[in-house]
Amino acid sequence: MTQEMLLSLGREALLLMVLASLPPILASLVVGFLMSLLQATTQIQESTLSVVPKLCAAVLGLVIAGPWIADQLTRFTTQLLMALPNVAS
Repeated sequence: MTQEMLLSLGREALLLMVLASLPPILASLVVGFLMSLLQATTQIQESTLSVVPKLCAAVLGLVIAGPWIADQLTRFTTQLLMALPNVAS
């Protein structure tokens, strides 16, 4: 396995990690912004009020994007296992 191949696999693994974590993070970010806007408008300064909606949004983001994330992880794992025989050479 050449150094370029290892770097390519590492780069793809990092990119996949970022893309797989993007849906729940973006959902939490949007809901957190909306909740803070609502808190600022109504002047309710309870910090725990925004935790439950952000958690629900993150779980919903994972549920919606779960099949796509699973497909991407399966594709990457298959690619990694197919490259395994080239390690010895």
